[in-house]
Amino acid sequence: MPRDGYGREIDYLRLSLTDHCNLRCVYCMPETGLRFLPAPDLLTAAELEQVVRAAVAVGFRKFRLTGGEPTLRADLVEIVARIASVPGIGDLSMTTNAILLPGLAEELRSAGLRRVNVHLDSLDAERVARVMRWGTLADIWAGIEAAEATGLTPIKLNAVVVRGFNEDDVVPLAALTLDRPWHVRFIETMPFGTGDTQAVARGGLVPSAQSRAQIEAALGALEPLPSADPSDEARNYRLASGAGVIGFISPVSEPYCGTCNRMRLTADGRFHLCLLNDDEMDVRTTLRSGGSLAAVAEILLRAVAHKPVGHRLAIGRFTEERQMFQIGG
Repeated sequence: MPRDGYGREIDYLRLSLTDHCNLRCVYCMPETGLRFLPAPDLLTAAELEQVVRAAVAVGFRKFRLTGGEPTLRADLVEIVARIASVPGIGDLSMTTNAILLPGLAEELRSAGLRRVNVHLDSLDAERVARVMRWGTLADIWAGIEAAEATGLTPIKLNAVVVRGFNEDDVVPLAALTLDRPWHVRFIETMPFGTGDTQAVARGGLVPSAQSRAQIEAALGALEPLPSADPSDEARNYRLASGAGVIGFISPVSEPYCGTCNRMRLTADGRFHLCLLNDDEMDVRTTLRSGGSLAAVAEILLRAVAHKPVGHRLAIGRFTEERQMFQIGG
């Protein structure tokens, strides 16, 4: 298993399949003015398979398909089938908004996908329309049901909590775990994007401690669960009478960089060293010039070796927010 310069074992690769999305969440993407990668710039299914084979050869075992929105790839089933067929794959999952899952879930499961994380910020239809835009609660819920029916489990719901938009929705979302074996995870905003989008993400930070306090006030004490994986970014709990898991992902108020085991591949074939770090290493050029698996693996290992200690912007933002709350701002 490869180690970075800080001794962390890196065995998890997130593969972005596209930069397109069929939602425009207020903290992520503006509604207009966007420019996306042309299709020829995206890695093909065969190129993605080659990257995964190289990654497995050096010790990577866990893979997640992401976007943008990965279900927008017309060749998604082929991508899943190719990756799932690589010997040595330990886990293959996907993050999605689930809107297109009713027509895809069964094929994806048959192709080798094991589970999904679904992005859902509210159980209130009007709030979904306001926060996530371009999507409906009914469409997303139908996708969740399709995933569960086809065995893409355990279902994990990811909710980004944004002050002024959906901070009151954490209780009904957490209550889903009372009678369902789902994982509902609450995520702090991070300062992505520019303009209004970044302003919402920065100004909308709700520390996980606040979300947890709301849930406990309404539903009872949360019992901490032991971590089966020290690299899990979520701190997990269960309600006393709950069937599922409630998690908190706190990149700003409780950074987990010290146990990070992740690398990212961008949709246009660059190893991205850290979520909030612009450093990247190109692998597409090597792939398209006939480079061998060993050449691809060498680039990945160099990327791992140069992985930074943490997301500096988020840590800086944490310091700023902590000072603000301490003085009553």
